[in-house]
Amino acid sequence: MPLQNRVDPFGELQSVSARGCLLGNRGLLHDQTRKIVRPWKTKAWVTCVLDYGGYQRPVFEPGKYSQLFFLDEATAFAAGHRPCGTCRNERYRTFKASWLNANPGAVASDRVTITDIDKVLHAERALSGGAKVTFEARIDTLPFGVFIEWKGNAYLLTETALLPWSFNGYAPAVPRPAAHAQVTVLTPASIVRLFQQGFRPQVDASAPL
Repeated sequence: MPLQNRVDPFGELQSVSARGCLLGNRGLLHDQTRKIVRPWKTKAWVTCVLDYGGYQRPVFEPGKYSQLFFLDEATAFAAGHRPCGTCRNERYRTFKASWLNANPGAVASDRVTITDIDKVLHAERALSGGAKVTFEARIDTLPFGVFIEWKGNAYLLTETALLPWSFNGYAPAVPRPAAHAQVTVLTPASIVRLFQQGFRPQVDASAPL
């Protein structure tokens, strides 16, 4: 049976065989039997490249961080992860600068660190016990790249349609609800504002954009 390390837009860890294009890290989540025993260990939820300097190690190695996997960057952002400052440094620097520009005053400090941003993201993505933080919004106020829950399923929002999400990729587009429709937003609020300022997440090639 596959390990419980594939992440969906709700931020939940699932056991599926589908692979992903990004690696994720929330710290050590598994026990000695490679069973998930906690939803996170650290507030620094990051996304990494799959291959960094050719370094490889066993998945869910005892005492080491738990490797998680995502379909694409849009899924990772919806789950509450942001780019790693080491293996994705250029993307990380763009993200940090753009996030601060889109969220002025979100951090009460003249010297903002990524730890400060991680604290904001954590409050926007997860409740004690692992439940997902969501909020309601009119669909016509939401930008490309945001994930919403609609009729119990996760959808990626484009300018013209909704793309049904799965671990294997996106299904054919379906029409967007009426402009005034209230929907449940899965992507953290500060990331939504980031996307509204023009930052576009990477989306899997299966998406009919």
